[in-house]
Amino acid sequence: MKPNFLIFMTDQQRGDMQPTFQMAKTPNLDRLAKNGVVFRRAYCPSPHCCPSRATFFSGLYPSGHGVWNNVDLADALSKGLHDNVRLFSEDLREAGYHLYYTGKWHVSAEENPEDRGFETVYMTARQTGEKADKKRAPDMRDWKWYEDKNYLYQGADRGDGEIVREGFPKYCQYGEQENPFGDRTVVEAAKDKIEALPEGRPFCMYVGTLGPHDPYFVPKEYLKLYPLETIKLPDSCRDDLSDKPRLYQRTQKRFRQLTEKEQKKSLQHYLAFCSYEDALFGELLDELEKQNLLDNTIVIYLSDHGDYAGAHGLWTKGLPCFEEAYHICSVIGYGKIQNRNAAVNDLVSLADFAPTFLELAGANIDRKMTGRSLVPFLNGTTPHNWRTEMYTQSNGNELYGIQRAVFDEKFKFVYNGFDFDELYDLEKDPHECHNLAGNPAYAEIIKTYYKKIWKFAYENQDMLGDTYITTALMDYGAGIMDEGK
Repeated sequence: MKPNFLIFMTDQQRGDMQPTFQMAKTPNLDRLAKNGVVFRRAYCPSPHCCPSRATFFSGLYPSGHGVWNNVDLADALSKGLHDNVRLFSEDLREAGYHLYYTGKWHVSAEENPEDRGFETVYMTARQTGEKADKKRAPDMRDWKWYEDKNYLYQGADRGDGEIVREGFPKYCQYGEQENPFGDRTVVEAAKDKIEALPEGRPFCMYVGTLGPHDPYFVPKEYLKLYPLETIKLPDSCRDDLSDKPRLYQRTQKRFRQLTEKEQKKSLQHYLAFCSYEDALFGELLDELEKQNLLDNTIVIYLSDHGDYAGAHGLWTKGLPCFEEAYHICSVIGYGKIQNRNAAVNDLVSLADFAPTFLELAGANIDRKMTGRSLVPFLNGTTPHNWRTEMYTQSNGNELYGIQRAVFDEKFKFVYNGFDFDELYDLEKDPHECHNLAGNPAYAEIIKTYYKKIWKFAYENQDMLGDTYITTALMDYGAGIMDEGK
């Protein structure tokens, strides 16, 4: 019998907000972990929703699937997937699965989930424009939109938790709300569909919530789980970023408006938001159990990217290439999984899930993917020759520049096309506070990691921009891959 799949993907939930880290109170995620595997070192390829979600569905990095930025941006270079990209949902459909979609899409502005094999139950943040055959999506922002929203005004004095910049609307970092982003509505729709599932065919249900994305507005009851006096800011929160790229410093500047107490309130609300998402997830587990479906349903809880949550004086996500923006939640449990109450410390990519689903479903994998199946881990073994390095691919938010990174147990190297590079000794400096890239003693190490980035780029058809530009900005070009042969 083919297994069912329930996929619960949150938005912007850091990897240390899952079991084995004890940062957030997540009793339902703990329940899942006891019946499966926690992947403690899972990473996304980009700290933005659309590239990472496209990677999840395709098993490819951005250079392979073609979605580099958030597709709803007016100045987005990519509005949708490359023509030749296939998503795992299409394979499951052909393998006889019913597929259901509820919540956030955020993969393409040119297609809906229905174009990729899903029946849409309920959708938020549709972010879709013209159909794929027109290959064009309208701008989602224009001056009329700003005028209608009354966004063109001068801000007043700053209030509690507010970030103000002259000429911009106020932004409030945290607050209270009963149904933030409509996530409860998303889960209720999923529960109703589970209750009415047809018999006789396996199903795959995707539930995409928008929490714990900023702004951190949560039901009041979840704040009680985290008394303000118990909140401790991260060790790196006082990093002034003086040895980091200038754009990192500019990003930090607006958050420095927040007092230490407001920063603690921000973290309190973020943690509470994670607990709220956990409660919603628990309702889905309860519904599966009520319908006697847990024994044959593989349940996946994961996030698309992380959140700095105060690390390095930063919040939300974005250009800075620190651990907290790329480290994601990842837990797989129930169904026929043999390895239970286990924690895996090997490096796992968001690209690994598509081949995992296809193998579990017994579907034919007839194309190359960047990711590899996680099934051996679910059976209690480590796959042969598993990766020892992790790579990232980010093109920022259009206004920024190209950024690529590679890290292993020893070092993390970041190529910044917009500024100077970064190198961190992860053994001595796990919080990535001291940039060694300007130290001549590390020149050969930097060259070695440049080779790794270029090799990965070659294998994944990542052009890294125009040859002339990369020659001008990079210390070493692609030719160093063959050096020493």
